[in-house]
Amino acid sequence: MSADQLFLICNYGILPAWCLLIFAPRWEWTQRLVHAVWVPVLLGPVYAWAILSDSGTPDGASFGSLQGVMLFFTSAQSALAGWIHYLVFDLFVGAWELRDAQRRDLPHLAVVPCLVFTLMLGPLGLLLYLLLRFGLKRELSLQE
Repeated sequence: MSADQLFLICNYGILPAWCLLIFAPRWEWTQRLVHAVWVPVLLGPVYAWAILSDSGTPDGASFGSLQGVMLFFTSAQSALAGWIHYLVFDLFVGAWELRDAQRRDLPHLAVVPCLVFTLMLGPLGLLLYLLLRFGLKRELSLQE
């Protein structure tokens, strides 16, 4: 299977989990499917394949400069690995936002835009959620 095909499968495969967070936040199956280890377990092997099948690190690739980081993503496999990294961690953050909002009795409709932003723009969604939470509960702590 090509990196392009795996990209599409992973990219669209994660959307049902986001739909559950947005449209069925308290449903038992949302808890079982999204707030569990299934996403990393399913995408982890694809991530590992993308990293291990890459032909090697390009000359000059490093984490010390933006140019060096850009060189890491010059192959389809490394770009796929980076994208899967985003998919898994953004969903993890979105699921945390939902659980945190439920613990703090925040209105779900107010949290939905935060979830959409987290899906599309990761850190901005988390920032929006933290601002919402501060605005409604006057809380800055990230303690569970």
